[in-house]
Amino acid sequence: MAEKTRVVILGAAGRDFHNFNTYFRDNEDYEVVAFTATQIPDIEGRKYPPELAGPLRPRG
Repeated sequence: MAEKTRVVILGAAGRDFHNFNTYFRDNEDYEVVAFTATQIPDIEGRKYPPELAGPLRPRG
């Protein structure tokens, strides 16, 4: 099995989360290691909810 490609998703106004949900969420070839979301106040330490992250990412 090949190594997963590690990615950081860049975006704003929800486009970053849309890209995750439509392409990366169920794609076993990628490991999403971070989102950039500096436009969201108090974002530090928050995680993408496990119930939205899908079965490949049970910890969110």
